[in-house]
Amino acid sequence: MKRNVAVAAVVVVAGVIAFAIVKRTPSLHKEEAIKIAVEAYIYGYPLVTFDMARRQQTNVAAPDGEHAPMGQMIKMRSYPAVDNHCCAAPNADTLYTIAWLDVSAEPWVFGIPEMGDRYYIMPMLDGFSEVFHVASAINDGGRPKKYAITGPGWSGAIPEGVTRVESPTAIVWILGRIYCSGTPEDYVAVHALQDQFTVVPLASYGKPYTPPPGVADPDFDMKTAVRKQVNALGVYTYLDYLANLLKTNPPKADDAMMVARMAKIGLVPGQDFDGSALGSLDRKAIEAVPKLALAKMVLHLKQQKKNAGWLFFTSGVGNFGTDYLTRGMANLIGPGWNRPEDAVYPLSQADADGKNYDGAKHAYTMHFEKGMLPPVEAFWSLTIYDEDFFFVPNAIDRYDLSPRNALVTNPDGSIDFHIQADSPGKEREANWLPAPRGKFQLVLRMYGPTKRPPTIVDGSWKPPPVRRAEAKTAVAK
Repeated sequence: MKRNVAVAAVVVVAGVIAFAIVKRTPSLHKEEAIKIAVEAYIYGYPLVTFDMARRQQTNVAAPDGEHAPMGQMIKMRSYPAVDNHCCAAPNADTLYTIAWLDVSAEPWVFGIPEMGDRYYIMPMLDGFSEVFHVASAINDGGRPKKYAITGPGWSGAIPEGVTRVESPTAIVWILGRIYCSGTPEDYVAVHALQDQFTVVPLASYGKPYTPPPGVADPDFDMKTAVRKQVNALGVYTYLDYLANLLKTNPPKADDAMMVARMAKIGLVPGQDFDGSALGSLDRKAIEAVPKLALAKMVLHLKQQKKNAGWLFFTSGVGNFGTDYLTRGMANLIGPGWNRPEDAVYPLSQADADGKNYDGAKHAYTMHFEKGMLPPVEAFWSLTIYDEDFFFVPNAIDRYDLSPRNALVTNPDGSIDFHIQADSPGKEREANWLPAPRGKFQLVLRMYGPTKRPPTIVDGSWKPPPVRRAEAKTAVAK
């Protein structure tokens, strides 16, 4: 096994760029400095968000139901609790099976057991929210697999029968999901599968291995949502945080132009952040950078073209390339996006008339024509969230609708979903998605979208619009 050399190479190149820029740019105008700082904030948003999520999920001495130290499996034994605000946009269809790894020093071997006909997906993401490999039931069937996940630039021998996959960054997030119906019996079956997943450093592969206990930081905030913690960081704290992360999570070659621009404000990969370029400028203007960057990402979300009130991507997410604004926007919604060929997540924040959803004032209906439910090879579900993409408590503890709800069809074979605060009546409750008494939003998960029409991938299938119900029959006055 040889020392990682890619980070050092990036540091040298970035240092040369920074030196050249400083030599020819002795000072920055305030407007240019703010513009570059906003760009740097957006560029680094996934990396900072990922690391904050990593810290919150791994800040324990031993595994529990929602956490585990670095290099150990997090095995969530039930759907995320309604008050779990760690990561935005959780689902209530799968049991998360997760690992955070640091592959800067040596590779880690990730083992997947025999999965039979159980649907699972194990995307492996780098620190910039890019999917660099996906193991799944659709891609690999149910057979067991072993992967050696290496850091950037690592070279060395991989054991026989182990597949090498390279992460471009030191941070690796295996954001696994295993389908579960939610019944007590199925929980037991999925738990047995979770217990067979393994992660072990390469040096210990094939040998008895006991992971060391984690070291918990008692001062780290384990309760406040990751997004809120990131968004609350001041500009200097944020850029310093980003600079430290870039030391072991280097930019890609395609990021050269962004690296050159960031160097103008003292942000050079591999080096500590030098805030002197910003320190001489108007303090209030510089301190506004986080708000400006966040507003730009929110505006980008609002400007996306929608189909009948639904926003979705059938290309360009999961592997964002140099589209840093879309990448930042996606991670502002929630980190850990899949590639469209693996899963598509239509998002709706307003009804068919473009009015924001409000469960205190209106009831809504989503109508599917006969045979036109979401076309997938794996599963689909419609999940409801509050304004911050978290579950909202309701009387029947239901946070999504899916085929396991034994949906009731209309006489003509069509299906109506009833999205409202109060029960639409006993005869309609199978198709009821309880809404909060206030603003909300919807996410339609489609795992394994079909390749042939009708399919969302080529636009031959689209989510139907969500309309206000004709009467507020079951909404509190």
